[in-house]
Amino acid sequence: MTPILTVLFFALLALSVPVAFAMLGGVAGALWIEGKPMAVMAQRLYTSTQSFPMLAIPFFILAGNVMMSGRFGEYLVNIARLLVGHMKGGLGHVSVIGSVMFGGVSGSAVADALALGNALIPVQKREGYPGGFAAAINASSATISVLIPPSIPLILYGLIANVSIVDLFVAGVLPGVLLGGGMLCMVGVVAHWRNLPRAPLPGGFRAFRRQILTAIPAILMPVFVIGTLRFGIATPTEVSVMAVAYALIVSGLVYRDLSLRALWRAMVDTGLMTGAVMLIIMASSTVQWILTAERVPMELAAWVTSAFSEPWMVILAINAVLLLVGAFLDMPAAVLLLSPILVSVGNAIGLDPVQLGLIIVVNLSIGLYTPPVGTTLFISAAIAGVGIGQTVKALLPFYAVALLVLMLISYVPMLTIY
Repeated sequence: MTPILTVLFFALLALSVPVAFAMLGGVAGALWIEGKPMAVMAQRLYTSTQSFPMLAIPFFILAGNVMMSGRFGEYLVNIARLLVGHMKGGLGHVSVIGSVMFGGVSGSAVADALALGNALIPVQKREGYPGGFAAAINASSATISVLIPPSIPLILYGLIANVSIVDLFVAGVLPGVLLGGGMLCMVGVVAHWRNLPRAPLPGGFRAFRRQILTAIPAILMPVFVIGTLRFGIATPTEVSVMAVAYALIVSGLVYRDLSLRALWRAMVDTGLMTGAVMLIIMASSTVQWILTAERVPMELAAWVTSAFSEPWMVILAINAVLLLVGAFLDMPAAVLLLSPILVSVGNAIGLDPVQLGLIIVVNLSIGLYTPPVGTTLFISAAIAGVGIGQTVKALLPFYAVALLVLMLISYVPMLTIY
């Protein structure tokens, strides 16, 4: 059934059918052509949702939405301006630092690109930043959010690959910091070349010290998440519920800007985002069932290990495939579809599954700002009011940074294994 499924899936994608429905259509078509009962598909759709750890996804999304429903974004931008605004291209540096801090709250690159892009890109353009460069900074730095805990893609990988989510969260911190540091350096180089202005916070520390104290509880959310998990205080699902309670307390009692309308909006947005993720999970589980039943992952792993003589060559091939797939598939769908296959390949060459998870997520994060389907690329270009080609040209140095970090985590295990 695999060849039929593959042909139908790519045919539906070519017709612009959403990924989840393309997967479901491919499975349904393959079952029908092979004369298999459709009841099997319905059973797989239902079974894939019956996972207690999966509850962490909607709760982490809700925690981020609650935290961002008020003035936290404003506090975050001001803190970043206080830290790096005095440098050449200050607002560009603010975008990167903001993404690092924002990632610890939302875990979503799309949410990061929307929130920080709307806040910073118009101001950057008024300060003389080329629209393509402003969009490029936002599109690339937003993907840091998928590495800094709580990361939704890392949760999905952990569930599919049966890998500790705690280990993945801890392992994602250093690559996220490396990616942020590399992008800061690249912004600095371009800022000096283009002579972009500084953007210090008016009044400096004296004017902002009260807001810093107010913002600290929200910025400490990733520390709370990692610390609670690392010391075994609670499971990821329990921590996600605690994160929602934490967000409600900070937004409702510290910031005092959480209205009933804002809470309702956060819950509706969480429902929509969770529904989209769950639909992809349900669809991909049916595809995985067929692939596993026909031993595709095992046969592919055997072929790869026989075709490539050295493990480093296998890792390079994995990276090439992921970069290509990431340019065409949304990240959740790609993680769910490819993880079972790549885990089999990784096991065959002795690649640690935690390291493999970071390799997968970093590769696919590059796809978020790579045409033709780059989500953060299109969001940022639309906010900046510039063409995709202009933004991609400005993105070239950021691709170089991301690929360098990718090579480091691919071939230096100590960066992801503790």
